[in-house]
Amino acid sequence: MSNREVMEYDVVVIGAGPAGLAFAIRLKQIKPALSVCVIEKASAVGTQILSGAVIEPTALDHLLPDWRSNPPPICLPVSHDEFWLLRDPQRALRLPVPTQMRNRGNFIISLGATCAWLAPQAEALGVDVFPGFAATEVLFDERAAVAGVRIGDMGVARDGSPKPGFTQGIDIRAELTVLAEGCRGHLSKYLIKRFKLDQNSDPQTYGIGLKELWQVPAGRTQVGKVAHTLGWPLDPHTYGGSFLYHLDQDRIAIGLVVGLDYQDPGFSPFEAFQQLKQHSRIKPLLEGGQILSAGTRTLVEGGYQSLPKLEMPGAVLIGDAAGLLNVPKIKGTHQALRSGMLAAEHFTEHRSSTGWDTRLRGSAVMAELKKVRNIRPGFKRGLRFGLVNASWETMTAGYSPWTLKNHADWSALKKLDQYRAP
Repeated sequence: MSNREVMEYDVVVIGAGPAGLAFAIRLKQIKPALSVCVIEKASAVGTQILSGAVIEPTALDHLLPDWRSNPPPICLPVSHDEFWLLRDPQRALRLPVPTQMRNRGNFIISLGATCAWLAPQAEALGVDVFPGFAATEVLFDERAAVAGVRIGDMGVARDGSPKPGFTQGIDIRAELTVLAEGCRGHLSKYLIKRFKLDQNSDPQTYGIGLKELWQVPAGRTQVGKVAHTLGWPLDPHTYGGSFLYHLDQDRIAIGLVVGLDYQDPGFSPFEAFQQLKQHSRIKPLLEGGQILSAGTRTLVEGGYQSLPKLEMPGAVLIGDAAGLLNVPKIKGTHQALRSGMLAAEHFTEHRSSTGWDTRLRGSAVMAELKKVRNIRPGFKRGLRFGLVNASWETMTAGYSPWTLKNHADWSALKKLDQYRAP
């Protein structure tokens, strides 16, 4: 029998990202009497969230209708879009902006700053937000249903022995556990495997995103401009592209996103990012500037075909933990917010995780993923086929009578002695 301290809530949310905070806020808006806490492993909300993002505001309008009167710290309306095919280190061809990448009415934000802005609004409604505490284990009841989480012990030496400042982690028990850990959260992975939630889904696929925030000399930015590229420095069989977001105060967010199903065993996303910054269209923007911050994150790219079952006894998956990123748009924040709000509404109506999977699959969240389901898998056959397929799927609004399959990323990687560069 454990002698740990126990805290009890109606709901415990794992992860203070957009999905988890949207869930907590919406729950309190509907049922103020319900108790809810949000556990966040980072020392402060937003500090481990890496995304210079463009957000579609409709979900935020629903969650906080007056948010524009008190916007997040970084929140700039998109002024215009550009889309470029980089042919080599010198040449670039400007292309029409694909439908999925048109950002009229959207906003450039810092997702970390936005989550730090959302947290106090959740607390004002009575949500307990606990940053600096990592949930390390899942608790189960006598029916083998999820019953909460255990917070990791603090003050533990490398050999596992307690240090002088040792503090035992507490158990947080709840009627519902909401997994909003983001991409490949360790509790989500464990529960997906334990409850076989992915047995009827295609393998999940992933990408890696590298991002830097630059301070550049005055006069080089066009505030609100959003530019995306594809092509060089990636080979035709490597899915990915770059983004440049022009912020205020002479700042530019630049990043490279690469699918992890690349074939080249010698490929380095980091080296490709360095090459990108030397392109003739990009180097003049950055030259003489300095990097203010940098980081890397994973992205969940499987979409519609790879979505696991989203419910289990006592728990639900939302946001990137569920795999709701719209890859062609390179946007997931609005999907995370919508899924969090919808899950809160479901719980207040049913007081159970049962039916959540059906609820989400019948929602606009899933309809958006279904519409673009064939675009990302089409690029497995190369850049040209991928572009033609993406055009077809866009023109038909995803009504193709087929659904392309996803395959595990590792299966695309060639052995060193078998790979031939295109």
